[in-house]
Amino acid sequence: MANDINWFPGHMRKALNETKDKLKLVDIVYETADARIPFSSRNPELDRIIGDKPRIVILNKADLADPNKTAAWINSLGNRGVCALAMEASHKKGFDRLTQATENMLREKLENAAARGRTGRPMRAMVVGAPNTGKSTLINGLAGKKAAVTGDRPGVTRDFKWIQTPGRLELMDMPGVLWPKIATRRSAICLTACGSIKEDVTDVVETAYDTLKLLIALYPDLIEQRYGIDTGTVTGGADLSGETPEICDNQFASDPLYDLFILMAKKRGCVMSGGRADEMRFAKLLINDFREGRIGRITLEAADKPEKEC
Repeated sequence: MANDINWFPGHMRKALNETKDKLKLVDIVYETADARIPFSSRNPELDRIIGDKPRIVILNKADLADPNKTAAWINSLGNRGVCALAMEASHKKGFDRLTQATENMLREKLENAAARGRTGRPMRAMVVGAPNTGKSTLINGLAGKKAAVTGDRPGVTRDFKWIQTPGRLELMDMPGVLWPKIATRRSAICLTACGSIKEDVTDVVETAYDTLKLLIALYPDLIEQRYGIDTGTVTGGADLSGETPEICDNQFASDPLYDLFILMAKKRGCVMSGGRADEMRFAKLLINDFREGRIGRITLEAADKPEKEC
């Protein structure tokens, strides 16, 4: 993976500009983030654009994330004055808490509207977030119908629209956008592993290899249980902490983790004729295992040092 991923199509710049223009039409912003990568999946440009507008950060896909780390993230964001909620939009869990938090944050505005005779005034929320953070799934769950386009490829939503819900919420669906430049290589790895960056702008094997480094450093027991290997023995005690090392271009052969990668591929039946490991097939399998939660509940970033822990 290149050190700098610069994936910023024209429609993403347009979406950021539209977000700024349409903020005056809403009362509150729902910002979706991936609970597995709460730091890397939040668009840093949104802080500048949203400003003082009330906002709730939704740590979506919480069912795939480490619950202890999710709680730590909610506490950390709360200490910074940011309301954050864990959500499982695909299972429609957490919606009541979101509605209640919205009503609490907008109580004064709603009471003022009621005093002027606007009883039952709707609460208008703009829904923003990076691609593949479950934004459209959240909208569809709140609306009780398929009102937003969903997909497992980033950048599906294009144009904004208003969406009604059975309650008082009115939702403005905005396109999912990344930002002009990913700050660190580690963030790029996290975003690609979770599907926020298109796979066609990265190397799948390299993405899987880098993701495996993070997983072994953070959750070696889960890797051992899932793939039936001994990470300590196979890696020869290699130090996998800190920032992910640069990867060798020659099939990673100089890296101490290469033997483990090959062994795991063979154990999962990813073998070509002649007994060679099918690295591409295993890379796709590993990434899918991670994304679908088959390895376990995993969070790649810690609240106290999101860019450093590996």
